[in-house]
Amino acid sequence: MLVIPIKYFLISPYRSVLRYQESLFAKALAAKENNEAVNPVLIVCQHHPVYTLGKHGKMVHLLGDPSHLGAEFVQVNRGGDITFHGPGQMVVYPILDLDALKIGIAQYVYQLEETAIETLRHFEIYAERSKGHPGVWVGESKIAAVGIKVSRGITMHGMALNVNTDLSFFNFIVPCGIPQKNVTSMAEILGRKQNMVDVFSAFKYSFEKIFNVKTV
Repeated sequence: MLVIPIKYFLISPYRSVLRYQESLFAKALAAKENNEAVNPVLIVCQHHPVYTLGKHGKMVHLLGDPSHLGAEFVQVNRGGDITFHGPGQMVVYPILDLDALKIGIAQYVYQLEETAIETLRHFEIYAERSKGHPGVWVGESKIAAVGIKVSRGITMHGMALNVNTDLSFFNFIVPCGIPQKNVTSMAEILGRKQNMVDVFSAFKYSFEKIFNVKTV
């Protein structure tokens, strides 16, 4: 069974975690090219307020000046459009070799979404996929966003689950480039803030089960 170390950061600047991701991604690619074993890592963090725009995203989906909101703006090389990261949101960045897991990109995205769905089920929130729209939804509202990059089977970027996120930040973008759709959080659905450690514990259990791995 594949063993994956977890690197946990408290509320951290987006760019610093991105640089760390990129360094691990580069090392994984180099190992793969040299036919060496890839060292997987699961980064778990929260971010200072930041809007990120994927490589195929549209600037028109940013509806205001992020600096006026106390947020950064960063263009990144993941898939997907624009989204928000901030305190109270659990963000996970798996650096994995899909060949070692014996799955393809579509299955990887499916399993990331399934991990969020099962995590939410621990808290009696019943989420699902929405046809044609990536991520995880509760009714017409998105609760988890997925945006990844894959090169030679190595993954980076990942998934963000709204736990206690300040949803007002989403008013200044067209989230994920999907108009007339809402964003929600666990706190909004359950009517109270959630313990982030409890949410992470549920995520860890679900991730291990769905990906058939062990995290340490």
